[in-house]
Amino acid sequence: MKYALVNNTKTEATPGAKGTCPSCGSELIAKCGKIKIHHWAHKGTRNCDPWWENETEWHRSWKNSFPVEWQELPLPDEQTGKKHIADVRTSDGLVIEFQNSPIDLQERTTREKFYKDMVWVVNGTRLKGDYPRFIKGNSYLLATNMPKIFRIGYPDVCFPSAWLGCSVPVLFDFRGTEPRDIPDDVNKNLYCLFPTRVGRYAIIAEVSRTVFIDKTINGEWLSRTHNFMNKLSISNQKEKAQLAFERELYRNFKQETTGGSPGN
Repeated sequence: MKYALVNNTKTEATPGAKGTCPSCGSELIAKCGKIKIHHWAHKGTRNCDPWWENETEWHRSWKNSFPVEWQELPLPDEQTGKKHIADVRTSDGLVIEFQNSPIDLQERTTREKFYKDMVWVVNGTRLKGDYPRFIKGNSYLLATNMPKIFRIGYPDVCFPSAWLGCSVPVLFDFRGTEPRDIPDDVNKNLYCLFPTRVGRYAIIAEVSRTVFIDKTINGEWLSRTHNFMNKLSISNQKEKAQLAFERELYRNFKQETTGGSPGN
């Protein structure tokens, strides 16, 4: 954890310090070694949030982009009575989860149902093949009539398959924390995979890192993404209706020209 409560104030770990967990109220010990980033830990192996994972410099860099009071907010689960600590929760209720380690399908979907209004930010440099796959696969991105918005029939050529079935937007960050030979356009931007498809196409947005941070802080991100996904849903419904209409025309044409039934 980045923060503990010390004299009721959110405080980062320093050598020899002790604090209280803001979620469960138990004692935390400052871990300030030379290898891992400084952090707070529960005594022993206990952790009050089963969703919590060890943090990296990548996590910290992202968290530091947001106000302290939004970071590591405990949220109660009314069904289980437990609390889950959101990486960031904005003033308008948007939860931002930064994910570096692997996550199984059940936990991912459970988190999405619990947080509801949320977005994943995924480290796109964690595995050796993730970034090369994206560079190779982005040649399949098809431009739309909207700037920086693309469609793709097979998003798995760009992104890890574990993230393709999400019910919330997923932003892939290919900058990482280590020096890499990455073109400027990839290094500075995020790539947002939306959960709503249009026909057989997945929709991807190229988003400036600065714009994402600014729009989540000023409250525009949540409303904008809701509006955009609603438009995608409408487009998807229209495309399905058009496809059904074309199929019906074909069946009628076949019946009239062959004398067969529409189903033949």
